[in-house]
Amino acid sequence: MFTSRPELVGTHGMVATTHWLASATGMAVLEDGGNAFDAAVAAGFLLQVAEPHLNGPAGQVPAIFVTARDRTPRVLCGQGPSPAAATPAHFRDLGLDLIPGSGLLAATVPGAWDAWLLLLRDHGTKSLRDVLKYAISYAWKGVPVVGRITDTIDAVSELFVHHWPSSAQLWLPDGEPPTPGSLHRNRALARTWQRLLGQAEVHAGREAQIDAARRAWSQGFVAEAIDEFGRRAFRDDSGRDHAGLLTGDDLASWEATYEDAVITDFGEWSLVKCGAWTQGPVLAQQLRLLEGFRDQLRYVDGRPDARTVHLATECAKLAFADREAHYGDTDVDLDTLLSWEYAESRRALIGDEASGELRPGGTNPRLPAVLERTRGELAGTGAIGEPTVDAVGRTRGDTVHIDVVDAEGNMISATPSGGWLQSSPTIPELGFCLDSRAQMFWLEEGLPNSLAPRKRPRITLSPSMALRHGEPTIAFGTPGGDQQDQWQLCFWLAHTVGGLNLQESIDSPAWHTTAFPSSFYPRSWRPKELVVESRMGEDTIRELRERGHDVVDAGPWALGRLSAVSRDAASGILRAAANPRGMQGYAVGR
Repeated sequence: MFTSRPELVGTHGMVATTHWLASATGMAVLEDGGNAFDAAVAAGFLLQVAEPHLNGPAGQVPAIFVTARDRTPRVLCGQGPSPAAATPAHFRDLGLDLIPGSGLLAATVPGAWDAWLLLLRDHGTKSLRDVLKYAISYAWKGVPVVGRITDTIDAVSELFVHHWPSSAQLWLPDGEPPTPGSLHRNRALARTWQRLLGQAEVHAGREAQIDAARRAWSQGFVAEAIDEFGRRAFRDDSGRDHAGLLTGDDLASWEATYEDAVITDFGEWSLVKCGAWTQGPVLAQQLRLLEGFRDQLRYVDGRPDARTVHLATECAKLAFADREAHYGDTDVDLDTLLSWEYAESRRALIGDEASGELRPGGTNPRLPAVLERTRGELAGTGAIGEPTVDAVGRTRGDTVHIDVVDAEGNMISATPSGGWLQSSPTIPELGFCLDSRAQMFWLEEGLPNSLAPRKRPRITLSPSMALRHGEPTIAFGTPGGDQQDQWQLCFWLAHTVGGLNLQESIDSPAWHTTAFPSSFYPRSWRPKELVVESRMGEDTIRELRERGHDVVDAGPWALGRLSAVSRDAASGILRAAANPRGMQGYAVGR
């Protein structure tokens, strides 16, 4: 039986994130007179300290936002490109057909710092010190260690001890991972932030200080330290030692940008996503396919029936096959991929039985040749790939997410990630490591997501916003790698089809398929696998198996870390909800 849980309701401001300290920090900024963007930036930096196994200072952040004055959604691109020296030929010369998921070879230009500061400068009201002071304080005094941090460090401890000594020094004090509930300090990171502030505050004026801090990162001591450290060779998950490709010139040549959002209409609702340099439009493709099955979708007592899960899964397979064949940092024909006519032709492929094929559509679809080798391969753990949920639902972590709305109507959905403590060796004088997002590129040439110099990888990070009758209404999202736009589909269906409120929609049983290539090394996929939460019910699970799905029972509360905020323009009422899974997500407001 489904137990109804209320949303958080207020009129002043709402913050929902994947960690209680970040939510509390964001709310503190709102209470101090800041707006939603000030709060999001402060929460974003705090998450780099509170969930270092899920994101870090050298990671990235895509976000979707609207301002109180401009209700047209915009995208903040905080994903840096590949280094100028990154070519398929370089990796072939190293004997590699996939980019390793850890180590220095997989680094892209760090994007989070510049993106957060660009947003703060243009749309916030607070000084850089005002929003950064919370993260500095926790880095200096210590942040409470959650069990997932301990588990992650324990999983890679041998790598740290034998190959990444600077990481061992930071994350294995006294030779052991920090225990859950203890305080872990990263004073090198606190000093880095304090030094950036010091170089900023020699200038007068809020905007001038923020721009100076951006330069101190990309053209100053941070870039110099990254350049020097990247010339050393360290072990990665190819089993060999490699130096990096990222240079100070790469950092100096890039800045965060704003872009138009992809907006897809579905009756009274419109879905807002980032462009096809992310996997974001794949959620819109799934919804477009499901439009033709609208009268067959059912929720009973807050749970989807087997037919609903089956149809959603088969739509996901087709949409993600298109992601693999067509998405990338290039000219992607989203007008066709998101059209009713294209969806109608693809919908005809869906039957009553689970498909075991990877079937992209569109013009001249082409899949990477390496997929024949990676089919059925086990996903890695530890420092391999993004630490997300494995095939049987065990959580190795994922990334982080932030949603904020204020009384004036400023709203943002952001999904920071990358630079996990297990991505690559810690740069000792900076207190953080580089990201490993370049592992998402293919080394086979001629594909939309093929590696090329100074190109963005097609990332899984996928914040969302929903308009109702054209008005920005909900900001939502989840960590979870390739599963992000499947778990968000579960949320969307529960809310718009099942009629559940935000909290009930997050709590409703979730599912995902692994029937398409993972975006993370070693790029595994399992054609008929369907992972479900057991709360879906024995009868539903049995029927899914009868339809040919290889069902994996992940347990009752295992999939997704969704959060959401909403605003009703007519009444001014704000709502928020957070994920109970893992007992870390938190929604706060008043």
